[in-house]
Amino acid sequence: MSDAVSATTAGRYRVEVEAPDISAYRVGNRDVPYFTTFKSDRPGPNVLITALVHGNELCGAIALDHLFRHQIRPRVGSLTLGFCNVAANAEFRADYPAFSRFIDEDFNRVWDLDILEGDTRSLERARAREIRSIVDEADVMLDIHSMQNETEPLVLAGRHRKGRLLAEKVGVPGIIVLDAGHATGRRMRDYDFFDDPDDPRSSLLVECGQHWSRSSADTALEVTYRFLRAMDQIDDRTLESHVGSGAGAEQSVIEITDVVTVTSDAFCFHHDFVGMEVIPYAGTEIGRDGDRPVETPHDNCVLIMPSRRLSRGLTAVRLGRFVE
Repeated sequence: MSDAVSATTAGRYRVEVEAPDISAYRVGNRDVPYFTTFKSDRPGPNVLITALVHGNELCGAIALDHLFRHQIRPRVGSLTLGFCNVAANAEFRADYPAFSRFIDEDFNRVWDLDILEGDTRSLERARAREIRSIVDEADVMLDIHSMQNETEPLVLAGRHRKGRLLAEKVGVPGIIVLDAGHATGRRMRDYDFFDDPDDPRSSLLVECGQHWSRSSADTALEVTYRFLRAMDQIDDRTLESHVGSGAGAEQSVIEITDVVTVTSDAFCFHHDFVGMEVIPYAGTEIGRDGDRPVETPHDNCVLIMPSRRLSRGLTAVRLGRFVE
């Protein structure tokens, strides 16, 4: 197991949810363990919903378990449900919840084609290569995550217009973030054709809230069911019976302008930022990376997901601005 978050940091938050037992889903009906595909008899999109890209992020597993237990089946196309880094999740402990994020390396940084098609080895790379053929089938994907801090939910829609349009079609959560990912490696959300502006296939990565909060699980359920409704795979009655009726959230869009990557062994923020803080003036120093000041690049700069994992090479924070 590996995660740079300290036990003290993990102890800031209570584990309010219970990790579901996913052992019943191991066999599935694919050649890949923990992946199951349901097909309708009507044409429609091939939809993929994934959870446990990080082993300690429970809300996605709770949402998929809910779909299985309530026997949700697609009205059109096909629906594939998959649990990704199950080896890391098997190490989850409620008394040390931060230390099962991954085993060898971050599963959500290995989706570059040269990595997937290379011969370098790690548990996460092997699992990504195993899953890749299923991702290749998807017309649209929802990847369910959660965050370190108690920040309002947001959806990472990539850097192209098609991601924003998909997020708006789903209607939740209320914040859409347009970003290009991380310097340390490509996310599954940004895999190959998902990051091609001329390819209609698209994907979303939803951050549902703080890792172990009850509200993050509730958000994961709502986003999942609204995503399925947006794809016409469930009807209004099914949506209403599980998450209620009504329109989605009033959405705002944030475009990431800068990604701050840690370059030293002595990175620190000047304040206990949790995310969505708006810094009014350009040039405001928000931290230091060794001897180098970290400053806001423009007025009304929004801090997105400041990290508590501040090791060299990792993303410290993303900086953005609200757009029309």
